[in-house]
Amino acid sequence: MIFITAKFRILPAHADDWPQISRDFTLATRAEPGCLWFEWSRSVEDPTEYVLVEAFRDDAAGAAHVGSDHFRAAQGVLPPYLAETPRIVNATIPQNDWSELGEMAVKERE
Repeated sequence: MIFITAKFRILPAHADDWPQISRDFTLATRAEPGCLWFEWSRSVEDPTEYVLVEAFRDDAAGAAHVGSDHFRAAQGVLPPYLAETPRIVNATIPQNDWSELGEMAVKERE
């Protein structure tokens, strides 16, 4: 799968509204057949920073995402709300879902 993490720094005046601003793009991406997940989180240290964790089934799914109409639309709609160019880590990894973090395994509760 293609695993991507991106950090988006939003202009302070729009930070609280980012989930709504990015909603159409988010919903359209989640509906893509090759999208495994597309999840936003907000930094607890910087309220203007959102972290996007996304994954696509394979290279073809990633290419379909970048070539989609909603991706092109987002390229025009989202940048005016950004304080800087988003930063990204993009890797192809040999799995198709989250693995358990064994070092923090939760013991069975009674």
